[in-house]
Amino acid sequence: MAFVIFLIPCLVLSIDFAFSCQNADDFVGASSPGDIIIGGLFAVHSEMLHPEEDPIKPVIQNCAGFEIQVFLQTLAMIHAIETINNSTLLSGVTLGYEIYDTCAEVTKAMASALRFLSKFNSSEDAVEFKCNYSDYIPRVKAVTGASYSEVSMAVSRLLALQLIPQVSPASSAEILSDKIRFPSFFRTIPSDFHQTRAMTRLICESGWNWIGVIATDDDNGRFALESFGVQAMANNVCIAFKEMLPAYLSDSTFHTKVDNAIEKIVKETRVNVIVVFMRQFHVLKLFKKAIERNVNKIWIASDNWSAAVKISTIPNIRQLGTVVGFGFKSGDVSSFQEFLRNLHEKPTENNKFLREYIMLLSICAHLEYHDFQTCIANQSQDDLLENDGSKPQIWRDDFLNANVEPGFIHSTILAVYAIAHAIKGQCKDRDCKDPSAFTPWELLEELKKVIVIDDDKEVKFDSNGDMSTSYDVLLWKEIDGHMEIITMAEYDAEKGGFIFEDEEKKKDFLALKKVQSTCSQHCRPGQVKKVTESPHTCCYECIYCPENHYSNQTDMDYCYRCNNKTYWAPINSSTCYRKTIYFLAWTDWFAIFLLLLSAFGVVLVLSICVIFTKNLDTPVVKASGGLTVCYIILFSHFLIFLSTVFFIDVPTEFKCKTRQALFGISFTLCISCILIKSLKILLAFSFDPKLQNFLKCMYKPIPTVVTCTGIQVIICTFWLIFNTPFVNQNFSIPRAIILECNEGSIVAFGIMLGYIAALAFICFIFAFKGRKLPENYNEAKFITFGMLIYFIAWIVFIPVYATTFGKYLPAVEIIVVLISNYGILCCTFLPKCYIIIYKQETNTKSAFLKMVYTYSSKSAGSVAVSQVSLDSKSSSLQATITEPCKTENDSVNGNCHFPVPRQPLIKGKVLPKNATRSMVRKRVSSI
Repeated sequence: MAFVIFLIPCLVLSIDFAFSCQNADDFVGASSPGDIIIGGLFAVHSEMLHPEEDPIKPVIQNCAGFEIQVFLQTLAMIHAIETINNSTLLSGVTLGYEIYDTCAEVTKAMASALRFLSKFNSSEDAVEFKCNYSDYIPRVKAVTGASYSEVSMAVSRLLALQLIPQVSPASSAEILSDKIRFPSFFRTIPSDFHQTRAMTRLICESGWNWIGVIATDDDNGRFALESFGVQAMANNVCIAFKEMLPAYLSDSTFHTKVDNAIEKIVKETRVNVIVVFMRQFHVLKLFKKAIERNVNKIWIASDNWSAAVKISTIPNIRQLGTVVGFGFKSGDVSSFQEFLRNLHEKPTENNKFLREYIMLLSICAHLEYHDFQTCIANQSQDDLLENDGSKPQIWRDDFLNANVEPGFIHSTILAVYAIAHAIKGQCKDRDCKDPSAFTPWELLEELKKVIVIDDDKEVKFDSNGDMSTSYDVLLWKEIDGHMEIITMAEYDAEKGGFIFEDEEKKKDFLALKKVQSTCSQHCRPGQVKKVTESPHTCCYECIYCPENHYSNQTDMDYCYRCNNKTYWAPINSSTCYRKTIYFLAWTDWFAIFLLLLSAFGVVLVLSICVIFTKNLDTPVVKASGGLTVCYIILFSHFLIFLSTVFFIDVPTEFKCKTRQALFGISFTLCISCILIKSLKILLAFSFDPKLQNFLKCMYKPIPTVVTCTGIQVIICTFWLIFNTPFVNQNFSIPRAIILECNEGSIVAFGIMLGYIAALAFICFIFAFKGRKLPENYNEAKFITFGMLIYFIAWIVFIPVYATTFGKYLPAVEIIVVLISNYGILCCTFLPKCYIIIYKQETNTKSAFLKMVYTYSSKSAGSVAVSQVSLDSKSSSLQATITEPCKTENDSVNGNCHFPVPRQPLIKGKVLPKNATRSMVRKRVSSI
């Protein structure tokens, strides 16, 4: 504790000494008494003069570069306080103010802040050191300002010692939203986060991605550049170059670096958009140099200078190109403009700024508008002291109103009103005429909750101490030969979008897109960026999207793949197209042709059925196995023709399951019946005892047909249950989808076909053995030929089916089904139909006897055998013993017998020696 007591007088003495160099009251720029004092910090001058003598002494110097816009902000603060005092807002409590000029220097701003921290009613303006400032009453209750973020950061850290609320109308650095480092800082504007995001949004919507940035080398410029860099990177905007200019005009390298920045802009021909984060006097110097070099670009202005009239009135400013910027949302400033019109009536005793302005008017009044501004800015306080009283006082009403920047004026007035509403909250139950009624930290807590009505809207500070107001998008547009600053749009900071009042202003916005500022040409939809060796992602080559990929926007980093297999895209495509679905449709010419063949087959089956039905009792029909067998075979052929219908049109689950099963079972039924016929023929003309016994055991017509067909039914059933065919989408063709039936199991499909082939092969063997029987009534050789057609068709089918794809794949199977079905049908029935229709004379009992006689005569010599007769009831041949026939015609009457060899031949084979007449009769009758 002794150490603390020792330090207090030391600190007080040092501060007293620092201010003892001049009268502290003279240090105040403008003041007015009141029950509650509000401090103000504004950079009324752009720079502080630095002494050339050595050594440098700790003396606060005079300033130069009178800033009209900032001077107007001090007047706005004064106007707001006077308006509040003349209202009922504070109920008799008056507000006073002390406004200091920071000269855009942290050093001078800190000196002003020290005076704010000094104890109230202290004659020595001393700042007491305490461990606890909860009951400490400083000189001011709150502070409005400062103009620049760099100054606000330093001042806010000092004011935070006593938690004196600081409300800035202009400091926008994003870091000031940090309530840990700056707990007492508030602002009536958005942070640079929203401004840089708005800039990036403007750049992106205009199609620019290759830009330059120029900023001042101070905290405000560096933080703004950092924030913008993050936003730019997130939106694929590349910064081609960054130029940092000295923060102070007195810096000896300032002009050299301005020249370097202009040279960089001229050199980078592809950069046509420049973002500028600088103070107004920096921009003024930069633009004058740019006009000399005929630089023509798009300049994106920060809120510091976007509405600066003194810059927009530079001679030949139109040569620079287009200026578009972001300014703080303006409100109704008509009352302030009225205040300015009556300003010449105000006393100047307590307002050094106003007094200095009047003196500047007297010095520079003879000059034109822009030269007048330049004259004012170039006068230092030392120059004014030399000319004090030497010039008559002149007043210009128009000049101040012409330089009003509504955004800054509105935010300044809003800052004062926010403090006033917080004071009102503290004065509800207290006598605020007593300065010790409340402390600054209590006002700080009240300020966090305050709500101000602005343009009929409620505004308040968020948790970061920022007011969520929007931006005006400002465009410098030449109208009637003069550069005017118009509001082109409004940027909604919360929603992140632009709002246009009318179509005309939207056209101005869209006109910006005509300017190209890209490192590479934009990649059109259908193309994609390929990064080159450049470190910037905005420098790239454009390559086409590959097949089945697309890009639907400009400058895409990668191509999208068509989202599923049902879409495709050609090379260099901006969209995906639905693949064409192919299948063997009813309307396809080839399908129509195949259907006509199937229909013809059905007609043929029905015709054969009719012919056989009408000739039921003829030997040819009976020799075919009878009407029942013929009907079964014809019905199976009908089903086979019918199965081809299921191979055509859109495949469905039902069609896929039905077509193979129907074909397989029908074909098996057909082959089974033909197998029985072949077996019957072989049995009739075989006299080998062993073979005879085997054939007798095998010849079971109904069980054989049922068994053979039943096995196929079982195969198909298991196939349909365990690995059923299904509808498949074939994507083998790039731009098409082929709807087809997947057989489910190739093994099951092969087993089905293999089983049919096995039956056909057995049938072929049996038929082949009986191929030399009596010609007109022997089906064996035709069955043999039909089986050969079947084998050839299906042997060719296997490699063709395996190598064919596309919608005509079902047609391949239809063709082979039709060929094999037509082959067997024609070979089995057409010869008989030919005999029935065209050779009716051979389709009689006598003709049949004659055929047998001829066949027997060719097979052996003359041997007496029993007479052969035909039993009409049993439909079989019987042999009777009669006298030998002398001629062939005698046999027709049935009164004689054919001579047969001692060892008679049936089907080209010699009967056994012990063959009896009954054996001959039995074999022949079986035909």
